[in-house]
Amino acid sequence: MPVDLACPSCGRTYPAGADEPWRCVCGSPLEFDASTGLDRPRPDPTDVDARRGLWAFEELLSVSSTASLGEGFTPLVDAPEWNAGFKLEYVFPTGSFKDRGATTLLSRAAALDVSRVLEDSSGNAGAAIATYAARAGIDAEIYVPAGAKASKLAMIERTGARAVRVEGSREAVTEACVEAVERGEGWYASHAWSPAFFAGTQTVAFEIAAQRDWEVPDAVVIPLGHGTLFLGAYRGFRTLHEAGWIDSLPRLLGAQASGFAPIAESLHGPTVEENELADGVRIREPVREGEIAEAIEETDGDAIAVPAADTERELDRLHRAGFFVEPTSALAPAALREYRASGILDADADVVVPLTGSGLKATWS
Repeated sequence: MPVDLACPSCGRTYPAGADEPWRCVCGSPLEFDASTGLDRPRPDPTDVDARRGLWAFEELLSVSSTASLGEGFTPLVDAPEWNAGFKLEYVFPTGSFKDRGATTLLSRAAALDVSRVLEDSSGNAGAAIATYAARAGIDAEIYVPAGAKASKLAMIERTGARAVRVEGSREAVTEACVEAVERGEGWYASHAWSPAFFAGTQTVAFEIAAQRDWEVPDAVVIPLGHGTLFLGAYRGFRTLHEAGWIDSLPRLLGAQASGFAPIAESLHGPTVEENELADGVRIREPVREGEIAEAIEETDGDAIAVPAADTERELDRLHRAGFFVEPTSALAPAALREYRASGILDADADVVVPLTGSGLKATWS
């Protein structure tokens, strides 16, 4: 049976069901009303069945696999030019890490007998939700910016989902989608609000730890918009640490786009230029901003803003090194250079960087 929902802010609980709310009446995001703690010794890494993809960790997810395309256990490879390990999140079925959350979110929707889902997205999350909705046999409607990349719109529409183009800011896209949800037009499959999405994104931490024989890196540098991968990593590493499977938490270091960097600006002051190149993280009001701040504080982390010029230079370096990613993926390697140059990270620090989206989804001139 699907687990119930609870509000960590006010304590209200909500029974699982197709009519469950997408947020608490107090305005806070909801979480699963269930423990995902581990009560057994950590397995030998060779005993983790990577053939099941991220569902090798199903016991930790509070969701059962229903809508799956074999996602997860993406490669972790050496990147000598960056003196780091790159986690190749762009090799997922839809070409982005958002599949981690989409498989768990649509699996929950299927378990609740949801017939129609609505989502708002700049592209990658929408493509993932539409694809996994198709896998689950659920209708989908995806609200996107009017200027969303044609390749991402095509992915959405080829699944049979309807793409609703909205003029204005990314925030306007969310507002239009929420209004439709509140009119009763569908179940809100939100990658920013749903705990089921974060159940999936935390598996990035489980995989990194298992692939490194339960030895975590000194730091993980992650693109940061709504924080779905950043917070997923935090939740996953924290779960493993509390269970004694890992000895410490890695520092979590965020990479935001200049001009769309509320977390970095709260730490380091305002930015001026708008980095339009990194379209995947142009979020000015993250739903879980308080949680992101907590993750940074608890891991001795940080967040910095990356301008467009640095993003473009790093993108070129990545492509010439064989990593064909979309522009948003270049934020984290660019930020890694800055973190080392500023002394926040030692030159020889052991670092993992997720590369989050495929260059096959971008439009190139």
